[in-house]
Amino acid sequence: MRQAKTDRDPKPDAPPGKLYVVGTPIGNREDITLRALRTLGEVDLIAAEDTRHTGRFLGYHDIRNKLVSYHEHNERERTAQLIKQLEQGLSIALVTNAGTPSVSDPGYRLVSEAAAKGIAVVPIPGVSAAVTALSVAALPTDTFVFRGFPPRKQTQRMALLQEMANDERTLVFYESPRRVLVLLEEIQQVMGDRSVVLAREMTKLHEEYLRGPVSKIIKTLASRQSVKGECTLLVAGNTGRGEVKIEEIRSALRQGFKDSSQRLSELSKTVADRYGLSKKMVYEEALKLKKAIHGKPDA
Repeated sequence: MRQAKTDRDPKPDAPPGKLYVVGTPIGNREDITLRALRTLGEVDLIAAEDTRHTGRFLGYHDIRNKLVSYHEHNERERTAQLIKQLEQGLSIALVTNAGTPSVSDPGYRLVSEAAAKGIAVVPIPGVSAAVTALSVAALPTDTFVFRGFPPRKQTQRMALLQEMANDERTLVFYESPRRVLVLLEEIQQVMGDRSVVLAREMTKLHEEYLRGPVSKIIKTLASRQSVKGECTLLVAGNTGRGEVKIEEIRSALRQGFKDSSQRLSELSKTVADRYGLSKKMVYEEALKLKKAIHGKPDA
């Protein structure tokens, strides 16, 4: 069994210690580097998002060391304590329950404070769910946008999706299994029937990757009693707007105007889905076109 270093008292005149930002597995406990294991065994203290979770992980790798909790509910108070210990010469490893600290996880405040005070911050690279999912998604990876967890409030979430609807880069989201179906439905509403990849339970026993149009993934999830496991969702960028001529969109809208029973919002969604465009963009074009033809539009 690997033993932690013997606890030592901080020395006021000692040079500052180092803060190690250590990436840990997102599922499979063996997805950890040799350097990370060595660091976790040698530091004076490990600041963990969940000490019980990290304790089990350390035990699996025969490592014993001192743990202290560091999570979103005690981040402000604990940051001050850890900075003081670093200034007194102790070395500290920062870990979260899964993946790389400070990437949609606690850690930003501590890293920021340490850097501001001139304390060395050392990355110990490891797993990231976003990059792991991108590597097998079969979507463009030369450029992408990582958004993390979308807002929980629907109005804010819809505004975010509308803002990103015309981005040509692959979009990467994290989402709770309880909310991922709603997010997919909103993506279809705002962005059309885009190609998406839903990565669930990556590196674990029930690892799953669902690929296809967002409508297909919605249908698959809706048929299940529940969705379980952490989810990473990748959405294809909007390449359609550059390929579809605006006159082609206007022609489709003019054809739809002939159906008086269809409201403008419904027509805009139909055309947006057909060409893989943002409903908001098509709706705005429909408003301008109908006003030019008939005067005041009927929304």
